[in-house]
Amino acid sequence: MSDRVSITYENHIAHVRLTRADKMNAVDQAMIDAIIAAGREVASSKARVCVISGEGKGFCAGIDVGGLGAMIGKDPNDLLMPRTHGDGTTNQWQEVAMVWTRVPMPVIAAVHGVCYGAGLQLALGADIRIAAPDARLAVMEMKWGIVPDMGGMVLLPRLVRGDVLRKLTYTAEPISAGKAEAWGVVTELAEDPLAAAMTLAEALSLKSPAALRAAKALIGYAETHGPDEVLLEESRVQAELMGTPEQMEVVAAQIQKRAPVFTD
Repeated sequence: MSDRVSITYENHIAHVRLTRADKMNAVDQAMIDAIIAAGREVASSKARVCVISGEGKGFCAGIDVGGLGAMIGKDPNDLLMPRTHGDGTTNQWQEVAMVWTRVPMPVIAAVHGVCYGAGLQLALGADIRIAAPDARLAVMEMKWGIVPDMGGMVLLPRLVRGDVLRKLTYTAEPISAGKAEAWGVVTELAEDPLAAAMTLAEALSLKSPAALRAAKALIGYAETHGPDEVLLEESRVQAELMGTPEQMEVVAAQIQKRAPVFTD
């Protein structure tokens, strides 16, 4: 779809690739625009699962330093504060990660090489992160005298302890994929994270599309609401799913020991 991001659809899986390999997929304005556009396109598609990966030697090296230089002399409030993007986000930078939390189907990030700053926050927007054992991850913003501002302060506290969040943020030091997994930043490790992500995506594509979308929305609701509200939402969502033709097909397929067949 651009010289920064490509999207392919196959077997009900949307595969979003960062394609600026010559710059380690560093994020500039064109990349920001392309990632947001990709999220919106996938969200409106009939894909059942989405995989995000980076071409070349790394997932994403973070913000293109040249882009930071272009901000010199501009009013930060004009760049960051207007509420003009997405649902709850205040600027485009936040949408790079947060758009994927609103994509209705499960999103899997396949991480290899470097995953720094903006790249890490993009990966945090996915539901699941599969990383190569030699991948390196970092909350990099403190290196430039700024704070994580692309949704990281919404997404990381859901995954890690407060002391871990502070160390990652204060030091800006890269950590190994193994440590990232132990701390909860990464879901699991795989020698070939893209192959593992695609295998998982293929398995999820055989699940009820309606139930997958409902589960993602319910989990997001549970992360931001109290127990009484969540219990009520559980019942409401379940009532919408039970007895539908799609749910009945899942039951029939289980009984008959076959793959379910869905209309979309």
